[in-house]
Amino acid sequence: MDNELIKEMKARVFAANLALPEAGLVKLTWGNVSEINRQAGIIVIKPSGVPYASMTAEEMVVTDLEGELLEVGLKPSSDLATHVQLYKAFNTINAVVHTHSKNAVMWAQAGRNIPAYGTTHADTFYGEVPCTRQLTSTEIMTNYELETGKVIVETFNEKVIDPAAVPGVLVYGHGPFTWGATPQKAVENSIVLDEIAEMACVTEVVNQHIDPIPQYLLDKHYFRKHGAHAYYGQG
Repeated sequence: MDNELIKEMKARVFAANLALPEAGLVKLTWGNVSEINRQAGIIVIKPSGVPYASMTAEEMVVTDLEGELLEVGLKPSSDLATHVQLYKAFNTINAVVHTHSKNAVMWAQAGRNIPAYGTTHADTFYGEVPCTRQLTSTEIMTNYELETGKVIVETFNEKVIDPAAVPGVLVYGHGPFTWGATPQKAVENSIVLDEIAEMACVTEVVNQHIDPIPQYLLDKHYFRKHGAHAYYGQG
């Protein structure tokens, strides 16, 4: 294994994990971030149940692309199998984040997609953020985390959603997962997801008959940041 590469990945994953409580997205030990390097055959993820305040970069857990440990050390996050499934199915993503952020969880518990009610949503998510179906008792009892990943993939396949254009999902009754090109970007998508979840909730309180924004406005805001002719920012 490339020790320098692993050290760099651990540093990024560690920093991204610390960003979750800083952004108010997790309490206690409820969240996790991972990063994949497919060429090197490595995944780095937060250790299971370790408090953020005492966690170190060296404690980040290294596995192969099937989630098998490559180093002696702490146990990986219990959500590792979900991350592995997402990496297998979504080959354009390099990092995954899972939180139990309050606003996104409220929509997950309600079993609802988050409609695109405004341009804040459209800047990051090209359309509604989907909520998966409820897992069956068999799925939960056999291999819960693996099946969680599978139901996310199933949702994107059935709804024909591009995971690069909608970099997040709600798992029914559970909570949000987001992803991105880097751990930092995946965390940013988690921050945006929780913000738009709160905005959508209050929007429906203020106007119970509101419709999503029109397609042309969704297109304008998404593609000015992410399209072939994007012009937002200094890039």
